[in-house]
Amino acid sequence: MEVTEVRTWVIFYLLSFVVLLVATFITTQNDGQLWISLMLIIIVVGVNFFLLFSELKRYQARKAFMHRMSKFDETEAETDSSGRRW
Repeated sequence: MEVTEVRTWVIFYLLSFVVLLVATFITTQNDGQLWISLMLIIIVVGVNFFLLFSELKRYQARKAFMHRMSKFDETEAETDSSGRRW
């Protein structure tokens, strides 16, 4: 995770917390709307799981790219006509 993305993640998790609080409030009311709170919880947990999974995939792709680039730099050495590196 980049430092610039921290603000976005904080806002996202604060909104997720508010949705879970609303779902808890709906659950405690005896209005027979338990399915709404269950749907909210499933959506919040699903979105959190999806974003975490995509962030891990992006991190692994970046790590593999950096690994490939470091191998590329080692194998591709610039040499002149006399065989010296520059």
